[in-house]
Amino acid sequence: MSQKIRFYAKLAKVWQLSLYLVFIPLVFTSCSKQVPPPEPCGPTPTERQLAWHQMEQYAFIHFTTNTFTDLEWGYGDESTSVFNPTALDANQWAKTIKEAGLKGIILTCKHHDGFCLWPSEYTEHDIANSPYKDGNGNVVEEVYEACKKYDLKFGIYLSPWDRNHAKYGTPEYVEYYRNQLKELFSKYGPVFEMWFDGANGGDGYYGGANEKRKIDGSTYYDWPTTLRMVREMEPEVIFFSDAGPDIRWCGNERGSMGETNWNTITPDTLYAGKSGITKLLNRGSEDGTAWIPAEVDVSIRPGWFYHADEDDQVRTPENLFKIYLESVGRGANLLLNIPPDRRGLIHENDVTSLKEWKQMIDDAFKTNLALNAGVDASSVRGKSKDYSGPNVTDANPETYWATNDEELTGHLVINLEGAKSVNYVVLQEYIKLGQRVKTFDVEALVDGNWEIVKTATTIGYKRIIPVGGIQTDKIKISITESKACPVISNVEVY
Repeated sequence: MSQKIRFYAKLAKVWQLSLYLVFIPLVFTSCSKQVPPPEPCGPTPTERQLAWHQMEQYAFIHFTTNTFTDLEWGYGDESTSVFNPTALDANQWAKTIKEAGLKGIILTCKHHDGFCLWPSEYTEHDIANSPYKDGNGNVVEEVYEACKKYDLKFGIYLSPWDRNHAKYGTPEYVEYYRNQLKELFSKYGPVFEMWFDGANGGDGYYGGANEKRKIDGSTYYDWPTTLRMVREMEPEVIFFSDAGPDIRWCGNERGSMGETNWNTITPDTLYAGKSGITKLLNRGSEDGTAWIPAEVDVSIRPGWFYHADEDDQVRTPENLFKIYLESVGRGANLLLNIPPDRRGLIHENDVTSLKEWKQMIDDAFKTNLALNAGVDASSVRGKSKDYSGPNVTDANPETYWATNDEELTGHLVINLEGAKSVNYVVLQEYIKLGQRVKTFDVEALVDGNWEIVKTATTIGYKRIIPVGGIQTDKIKISITESKACPVISNVEVY
């Protein structure tokens, strides 16, 4: 071969190699190009709301002079001398609540009667003027320290209505209320939730006036200013009232959220007490303009405060489990009231019921049959592994299955590797991108045929579907209607 031919042959090989080195990376880059995630759909939760969702359930503690006068709403004329628990142990409260699987305590620092469970410099109607610890007690501090000891979050309920205070109904009382919030939030923190309700105005002692006083709940407290003041002291606090602004009431005190539960509503007020909206609060609004999820508040006893004649009326573990399924299992958080008795202890009957309830939850949700199970998806967004079916069984809350934007329906098949008895299916949306699913079916493969075992609406942060012990080796989740492409982060099977 001549030198010229050898030269051109070498030159051709160099060109081939150059083209290979340039072309292959371009192909690889093109094939591995990241598929963009779905755009958010409607309102989405803030970081503090996401943290609140993850708590799922926590305790309410109603404890004040009412405990000793056998009332639910004190009139405000109760003597401070009646408050005298003989064996108060906040650690017993916290230990009981922790062992029940609850993650925090909201304490009634002041109820409607106006008696303060801490020594307040703004009133004489407080614990400092009671026999408890010879006037040196501070139940707020004791509960706060017990929460720290047992790794529970601490919350505050300070009633806006005060039937004791002589200035209630005037601007001076609003200043008093804010000063007490400053006392609490400057001494005890972090505070995960500030709770206030719609009981505003009515008959009361009012410093001896013994009269009925009405206020305009929409303007009297100037809630935007009050909440802004609190937020400056505690940036991550969640505010609860009937309609928000961070979380809303569920519309009843039965312990039941609507089977349809949108985390969104359109708020027209920041004040508590707006009437005629209980249905809206229980279901939410598909087209709501703000993310304001629901909290289910219910008491373990008929009353919110301890009454000895209710010792045999404590909710059974089975009833508490039903409440769990109809609150946490429908995408709301559960606030379970557990009132201490006159000793200052959670009564033995309540403790027993709580322990057995926790055991029922542990037994029901002990073994996730879907953990790391194989998943077949009807379609995958951009055919990308980033949005594939197995993301729903990997126990990672930050991964999810998604379809293409134009696909508003789809299904996932969970392979259980052999016939299993299935009692519950747990579903979660990736709510950082909003709440999307409107309707869905849970199906089971039985004798080679798919059977619909539940047709339901809305998922949100969490949905627990009881399916009654069906025998199957495959579970199908079929999204039948969605506001935008479905985004499912988790499927569990028990």
